[in-house]
Amino acid sequence: QVQLVESGGGLVQPGGSLRLSCAASGFTFSSYPMSWYRQAPGKERELVAGITRLSETTNYVNSVKGRFTISRDNAKSTVYLQMSSLKAEDTAVYYCQVSTYSNGWHTYWGQGTQVTVSS
Repeated sequence: QVQLVESGGGLVQPGGSLRLSCAASGFTFSSYPMSWYRQAPGKERELVAGITRLSETTNYVNSVKGRFTISRDNAKSTVYLQMSSLKAEDTAVYYCQVSTYSNGWHTYWGQGTQVTVSS
């Protein structure tokens, strides 16, 4: 079964950095694009960053461009989100997500990791 396990969240001061990891299993990791989403309290979940299966292309929501970097290691079946120059408005639960095909498309989410930016 597909599993996505995020780690690396925590409390950080404004201007600080964190690196999130998402370890994947149960599917052919290198065959699918991966994404990071986040959900702040009282807000809808939003797409933060995405990466194609061989890292050819990445995309970011405007609010994180130049500060966040998504990457992946297909040998380790892991996707990363390097976050720098963190702001209070980056506070949210961060989720990794994949949609895979097996008798139809199915979307999977990790359990999420909390990122809190506060002084």
